[in-house]
Amino acid sequence: MTASLLFYGALGIITTALAVYWNRHLFTGDAVGRVTPLEAAFYFFGVVSLVLGWYFNVRYTHAAGHAANYVNYTKDLFTNWASDSAAQDYIIANVVLLPLWTISDGRRRGIKGPWIFFVMSLFTSFAFAMAAYLAFVERQIRHSRSPALSSTE
Repeated sequence: MTASLLFYGALGIITTALAVYWNRHLFTGDAVGRVTPLEAAFYFFGVVSLVLGWYFNVRYTHAAGHAANYVNYTKDLFTNWASDSAAQDYIIANVVLLPLWTISDGRRRGIKGPWIFFVMSLFTSFAFAMAAYLAFVERQIRHSRSPALSSTE
């Protein structure tokens, strides 16, 4: 159990690091500037989601023991009508809409490797990956508008 948590945690760190690495131009130099309040809100709520999600996932993994896997986790989401409604919404948003949105929108905006945000969501949390994507979009918009861009690229 602990090994799988460490493995998925490492994959979460790796996918997040890849997103930053591939888009490092958004985090270096003066083209983008400082973190804006909106961008800070995306980071804040993304990290809150990550911490809360991992807290509950660690508890689930310890409680479920060897039965802790994606199939059983998904089955456990559907335990009553209220959770059924939330679970179907979450699954469609995370597995269908997030990749369609981030890949198509990310390509249009010039974000490199936009598919990584979907992969990231599998190891971090849906809200963390969505918040990260929105923060990258904010930085990409500022980067695209930067007058320094024409002299550096």
